[in-house]
Amino acid sequence: MSKYLVKLGENSRKAFKNIDTRTKNKVLNNFASYIYKNKNKILLENLKDIRYAKNKGLKENLINRLSLNNEKLDSIIKSIKTVIKLKDPVNEKLSSWKRPNGLKISRVSIPIGVIAVIYESRPNVTADVSTLCFKSGNCVILRGGSEAYYTNKLLANYFRSSLEKNKINKNFVQFVEDKNRKLVDFILSKMNKYIDVVIPRGGKSLVKKVQDLSKIPVIGHLEGICHTYIDKDAKINMAKKIIINAKMRNTSICGATETLLIHKNKSKNIRDILNELTNSGCQIIADKKVKKIYSGQVQLANNKTWSTEHLGAKISVKIVKDVDEAIKHINKYGTMHTDAIITSNNKTAIKFIKNIKSSIAIQNSSTQFADGGEFGFGGEVGISTNKLPPRGPVGLNQLVSYKYEVYGSGQIRK
Repeated sequence: MSKYLVKLGENSRKAFKNIDTRTKNKVLNNFASYIYKNKNKILLENLKDIRYAKNKGLKENLINRLSLNNEKLDSIIKSIKTVIKLKDPVNEKLSSWKRPNGLKISRVSIPIGVIAVIYESRPNVTADVSTLCFKSGNCVILRGGSEAYYTNKLLANYFRSSLEKNKINKNFVQFVEDKNRKLVDFILSKMNKYIDVVIPRGGKSLVKKVQDLSKIPVIGHLEGICHTYIDKDAKINMAKKIIINAKMRNTSICGATETLLIHKNKSKNIRDILNELTNSGCQIIADKKVKKIYSGQVQLANNKTWSTEHLGAKISVKIVKDVDEAIKHINKYGTMHTDAIITSNNKTAIKFIKNIKSSIAIQNSSTQFADGGEFGFGGEVGISTNKLPPRGPVGLNQLVSYKYEVYGSGQIRK
């Protein structure tokens, strides 16, 4: 086991080198073509994974994440094409200045190096991560979940074939083929000599394990307890439209709203809002104030409710007295992921946005826009809620570091 993983690490270090933008884009074009020409083969491998996942007793939301179809494959291809069009983030002069002694100093972007991505269920992560890491000049070691093994392996092999076709070392992208779960422990605790950053994508237990065990820097988030706050100055039709999308468009993603906060002055509109949610198939879990007003089916909230990431058709609902209480609640129970305010009062919106600790703060829109593709990043390797950068969607420009280049003409320090 250890020899196998060390070999992967050594392969990545050997493969790592600077590649010009034109060659990068040719590789990505070839990768998109492989996916387009082999859709049926990919879907057949995906069916194997779905059968395995069902036999394993995986939850429906995880099987939904795992499942591919022609539309999802077209979306993957579209993401690759978008990344091709994006500016290469490597070797960009971020700033420069000249010192009084004549030294010329520049801060220039460079790849991070070798990135390990440990993820569950979603095969699109294989394509997104490989594409973004390669365009940003990084080698990547992919450790997907056993439930998506066949799809992940095939997609990784298509990328490796694209590299070989362009005479690039195929080990720029490697896939861990051994399903043994103990490999993850070894990667996290023994591979810091070979891996520069670890990115976990998956459920709370996976992310927590990575954060607790890793001796390598981690980029990621533990949970997505996202909030939408309907302010006293919100336009109610807009608010209803947004909250239905923020909760129900896709209930299993980390950017789905889990808690709805409503200003007390909007309590007269609670029936309309909650009826919309209920009619959309959403279960309501609410505080006593809401339960008194709303005659529909409501489960009474408890202290654990506000710290719960439902990842399903459930929403926690609470009445607050003002924006200050909303901010206080979010900063206490939120996970610094994505939080939104619905209001026509820009002064209130600015107060909310500037005072919540979230990595993404939104006015008058859905929390489900917390996505690298929606930000114009051409996809993402994940969302980071770390206080240190990067924060929010981690796309191309967040997958680089920098160095200082200093040019002199014989200066010595006194």
